[in-house]
This record gives sequence, C-alpha cells and structure tokens, in this order.
Amino acid sequence: RMLSGYKSRNDVKDSYKILELEEGCSLDEVRDSYRTLAKKYHPDSSSGTADPATFMQVEQAYRVVLSHVAAKQKPGENSEEEEEDQFKSKSLQHRHYLSFEGVGIGTPSQREKQYMQFRVDRATEQVLEYQQQRLGGSYAGTDLMRARDVRESKKVKITQAVERLVEDLIQESMAKGDFDNLRGKGKPLRKFSDCPHIDPMTHNLNRILIDNGYQPEWILLQKEIRETIEQLRKSVVASRRKLGEPMTPSEQKRWDQIREQFMEDIRKLNKRVDNFNLVVPILSRQMVHFSPEKEIVRAQKTYKALMGEASHSDTKESQGEDGQRFGWKSSLFKWLNL
Repeated sequence: RMLSGYKSRNDVKDSYKILELEEGCSLDEVRDSYRTLAKKYHPDSSSGTADPATFMQVEQAYRVVLSHVAAKQKPGENSEEEEEDQFKSKSLQHRHYLSFEGVGIGTPSQREKQYMQFRVDRATEQVLEYQQQRLGGSYAGTDLMRARDVRESKKVKITQAVERLVEDLIQESMAKGDFDNLRGKGKPLRKFSDCPHIDPMTHNLNRILIDNGYQPEWILLQKEIRETIEQLRKSVVASRRKLGEPMTPSEQKRWDQIREQFMEDIRKLNKRVDNFNLVVPILSRQMVHFSPEKEIVRAQKTYKALMGEASHSDTKESQGEDGQRFGWKSSLFKWLNL
C-alpha cells in the first residue's frame, strides 16, 4: 500500500495545477476547490461543461493533493486512509437525490415512503382534475340543451301567440260583417283533393286569403312589375305613332326626349326588380333586368308592325269599296253574255 500510494513530484505539481491551487494551501482550500470543479465537470450536473474524463482527473488530483497536504500537516501512515474515508463519505452524499424524483429527506427507506405518499397524492389530484373536466363538459352540454329548449319554447309561444291573434282578428272581422260579401257565403268549402300531400284546410285558407287580396309581398311585386313594363311599352309605342312617319327635326327631338324618359323609367323598374329578387322565396322565380336598348328596339319593331297592319287594312278597304262600286256593272255584263 505504501508503494502504491507513492506519487512523484511532477504528479503532485500537475495535481495542484488541475485543482488550480498552489503548494502550501490548507485542507479547506483543497476541499472548496474540489467542490467547485466537481460542480463544473460532474457528469450528473446540468452544466454545459460536464465532462466525465475531466471529472476523473479532478478526482484523482484531489486525492493526490489531499494526501500531500495531510502528510505535511499530520505525518503518519493512517492519515491518508482517514482522509480517503472522509472523502468517500462526503463525495457520494449528493447521489441519493438522484432517486425518488428528488422527493423527501432522511434515509433511503424514509425517502421511499415519502415518495410513495407523494405519488398517491399526485394521482388523487389528477383523478380530481379529470372528474372536474368531465363534469364541466357535461354542464356545458346541459347548458346548450337548456338554451336550445328555451329557443324552441319561445318559437312555440310566438307561434301560439300569432295563431291566437289571427283567430281574434277573424272573429272581430266576422262580428263586423267583413266576410258577408264573400262569394259562396253559407256554402261548404270545396275540398282540395288534387294533391294528397297538401293539407286541405291549409290550402282552403290560403285560397280564401288570395281571393280576397291577402297575397305575399313578392307576388304583388311581381304583378306590379309586369303591369308597369306593359304600360311603358304601350306608352312608348303610342308616343311613336303620334309623331308619324317621316319625322321632322322637331319631332325627332321630341322622340329623343321620349326615349331618354323611357330608358330612365326602365332603370327605375330594374331597381324594383332587385327588390323583388331579394324577397322572392324561390330562386327559379327571380327576374332579370330589362335592357333599355332592347326595349327601344322592340318598340320600333312593334310600331313598324302596327304601321304595316294599318296599311294592309287600308288596302283591303279600298279594294272592297272598288268592288262594291263596280259590282253591278260586272253582274250586268255577265247577264248580257248569257
């Protein structure tokens, strides 16, 4: 053991350099330097300079320097063994914190019991959190169902209120005699049997409302648009017929004014078409815009067709008058030839 513990002078100097110490330092300085370097190079530390090979060199240098300093202070054979035993007991104290997730204090058996209790508490907390989340989700679903039920109940109440209002208005109108002038009063209603998928009562009610002017807004608006375009077409054709053919410069100027006014009326009518398309419930019933230029061309063609029919009728009338004028002469010639 004495031979194995011998270190050369160069090894001792290198060990001092590794520990960043100078000869003649105390044991406390050696231990402090070792702790600092161990924290820096220990492989279990979280520092970025951790290096197992360097740590082994630091540990070996610590042993050498510690034995060298102890030999100077207390010469003897047992000094190195005592310091080595003290080093072994202190160098491994930090390792028990690497187990049991660093939980607990005391002996390993005590720390194991504390760790098991910690795991039980943690599992209990996780179970409680999971149950809380499930209950929160169920409560959220219950709130949604409750809100949906409230909306449905509001719809039912509104529908019932509207039905009661309609019934009250009908009874009030009957008391006033507003239904006395209806066609077929006192006669049974004609049942609707053409389509078996439609409720006869609903159909009859709708038919009564339509017959008495209670029509949807889009139907009335569509009827109004069609009547308006027919009136505009007739008015522009009538205005063109009043001007005659051929037109003088003043009449041409008047016709240009009529055309501009007609085109402006068409543009206003197209705005009503847009309003109709917004309220019509069926996409296939939507209307397209009227083209002012095409309507002018159509009015011109209608005017020419009317003028052609007028000239043709005048020709027939003239031919009829000539036939009546010379009809007795032709009959006389036929009688003489006999």
